[in-house]
Amino acid sequence: MRIVIPTNDGVNVADHFGRCKKYVLLDESGSVIEEFDNNTEHMGGSGLPPELMKAHDADVLLCKALGLRALKLCESLGIKVYTSDVSSIKQLFSLWKQGKLTSADACEEHV
Repeated sequence: MRIVIPTNDGVNVADHFGRCKKYVLLDESGSVIEEFDNNTEHMGGSGLPPELMKAHDADVLLCKALGLRALKLCESLGIKVYTSDVSSIKQLFSLWKQGKLTSADACEEHV
């Protein structure tokens, strides 16, 4: 299982998953597999964030919020999405690992 979390600094969860600077990819134990830059169309590149995450074999996205279009694309790519307002990557992963997060709904400001 590969879990991806959007970040700007490698420690905290980015407020907007599609406009973060990079993504941290973790394994099921919470160890960092890799960090990769967000080079999608949101950041002047090409493609969409869920496509980039899938290219890195992500199975799960943990983030603060995302829009309906992004949520639907993640679902179509087989990426399960969980949201929380937790700021720390470690804390967000821990909540997910403990089963304390529920599947995501699109945030109201992005619907």
